Amino acid sequence: MKRQREHLKDPFVFTTGVLGYPLLFVLLLWIVFWMEIRFGWDFTSFGVYPRRVEGLRGVIFSPFIHSDIKHLFNNTIPLFVLSMSLFYFYRNLSWKVLLLGLLLSGILTWSIGRPAYHIGASGIIYLLAGFLFFKGIFSKYYRLVALSLIVVFLYGGLLWYITPIDPKISWEGHLAGLLSGLIFAVIYKQNIARAPKYEWEKETYKEEDDPFMRHFDENGNFIENPEGDEEPQYIYHYKKRGEEGDSRNSGDAL
Repeated sequence: MKRQREHLKDPFVFTTGVLGYPLLFVLLLWIVFWMEIRFGWDFTSFGVYPRRVEGLRGVIFSPFIHSDIKHLFNNTIPLFVLSMSLFYFYRNLSWKVLLLGLLLSGILTWSIGRPAYHIGASGIIYLLAGFLFFKGIFSKYYRLVALSLIVVFLYGGLLWYITPIDPKISWEGHLAGLLSGLIFAVIYKQNIARAPKYEWEKETYKEEDDPFMRHFDENGNFIENPEGDEEPQYIYHYKKRGEEGDSRNSGDAL
């Protein structure tokens, strides 16, 4: 019971889900790709095809489909790192951001994309990167701001790919993911972790009740025994070797 209360109080707790869920996501991507290779299947038609009704199924399926091994590998590590960060730093919002972000980024891609199949988990990667960056900045909490800076340092180059620099890359999906991350960072702007308060920062704190502060007087001088208690005195009795009792030294405390 005590452990559960600490779990709820501390906003940053490493649980099995922090590592387990990202591993499961990555494993699903590789299983789908293996099935395509092993059985000669092609799931590209299950991607997002803008402004077609059947293209809406890609909102759910497209993140699990990749064109080749390079495409899959490039998405694996960022997806794992960013989703693990999400589950650790924002565990109360993690599933909302992932599931609703999946839907929103997919619908935005379906709305603004070119007439082609848009596949890959990169939209989710941009969703996570955008959410982690903007949410950390909005929070003004040093740990989350540090996370925002780390995201920029590791994946700042992603910004190049929200513009049409390569016709083979779905920049529309990237842009949709980034915008979705920003939208959810704004929606959940108030749901932020608060820095823990030390005892002396609390309104109920009283200096005279602090065991440590009682060791100092009004001039800042150290008081060894603030309660005025005398230290115990020890008297040792020594016996020569061979006498009754233990031959080792023994002592009594008064």
